[in-house]
Amino acid sequence: MVDIQEQIKYWQNGAIEDWQAGDQLVAGNKIRHGLFFAHLSLEKILKAHVCKITEKIAPKIHNLVRLAETAGLKLPDDKIDFLAEMGEFNLEGRYPVPFLPKISEKEAKEYIRKTKEALEWFSRQL
Repeated sequence: MVDIQEQIKYWQNGAIEDWQAGDQLVAGNKIRHGLFFAHLSLEKILKAHVCKITEKIAPKIHNLVRLAETAGLKLPDDKIDFLAEMGEFNLEGRYPVPFLPKISEKEAKEYIRKTKEALEWFSRQL
């Protein structure tokens, strides 16, 4: 039998660790990789929510909006929009597309800041 509290803790801890890695990567001007880790941190905190609400192991998906829906989170439109926007960094991190616009270090730092805010908000909801 799966210990759901352990699963929640696992995903929470991973979310924090991945945000820290993303922050360090962006600070080192490794923007594509840093934003991939920012996405990953949001994915993990949402998987903690999925575990809590479903009392099952989180699905092996990466779509942040879908994870939020699976967790039954009622999010304002701006949070849904942010999750959808962050989803692009999952794809860009895995399958770089050379014609996508380059993100500046300033923009990347803003994404990192917003990700931290979202992580804190999602953590308070657990």
